[in-house]
Amino acid sequence: MGASGSKARGLWPFASATGGGGPEAAGAEQSLVRSRARAVPPFVFTRRGSMFYDEDGDLAHEFYEETIVTKNGQKRAKLRRVHKNLIPQGIVKLDPPRIHVDFPVILYEV
Repeated sequence: MGASGSKARGLWPFASATGGGGPEAAGAEQSLVRSRARAVPPFVFTRRGSMFYDEDGDLAHEFYEETIVTKNGQKRAKLRRVHKNLIPQGIVKLDPPRIHVDFPVILYEV
């Protein structure tokens, strides 16, 4: 679902100060840029929320409203998806923190 961050910017945030350790062999130019920057932790503490608030303050991924449709003299209830007046959830704190998707580590379980 979209770019994960560091690859989209073209910089490898977990490379060492000498420049070795990028997914592709990082050039000397990138290692000079990265050596001036501070170290990046391998953890992600927040993420963008995927849910929305409606006018009543309810939180959900999708909202539907029931509409009554009259067809051939019979009343039928249909659900119609609501797209208007929804407020995004915003930034959500992760508990526990997750490992960044671009961090070069192999997870192993015995």
